Amino acid sequence: TGFGRHRRIVLFDTLIKQLTPDQLEAVLAHEIGHYQRKHLPKRLLTMSLISLALLWALFQLLEAPWFYQGLGVQHTNPATALALFSLVMPLCLLPLTPLSNALSRKHEYEADAYAAESSQARDLIHALVTMYRENAATLTPDSIYSLFHDSHPPAALRIAHLQSMTR
Repeated sequence: TGFGRHRRIVLFDTLIKQLTPDQLEAVLAHEIGHYQRKHLPKRLLTMSLISLALLWALFQLLEAPWFYQGLGVQHTNPATALALFSLVMPLCLLPLTPLSNALSRKHEYEADAYAAESSQARDLIHALVTMYRENAATLTPDSIYSLFHDSHPPAALRIAHLQSMTR
């Protein structure tokens, strides 16, 4: 996280206690992979473009009578438009959630690949299993649920991906 000279990777004491030094090195390599692959600037650019699109949509709705009428509102003003837009926006963005999560999962695979190149893939596999176990996360979530709720690939897929790099 951070910008310029103030970038940091934070490893919490609980993680340090749970993992071996080699596993910690692999996790650190994964996090460095996010930096090396420029995931933060890419994500910020994507979010900026989405924000601009949402502001444009809000501007278009300010003067759209059908928007207010469709929601049963008689009096129109910018404050009402903002409130209604805030209520409707999550429904409109719902179809984009799988796309956003797919981009995030792609970044996770890229960071995993960087870690496998920079350290040992098997150490990252063991670290992932430990972290999933300690966090009581399911190793095989429902695929439809995962599309909408998981920014990281399921553990089984990540492990299979990492194992394919060790051969």
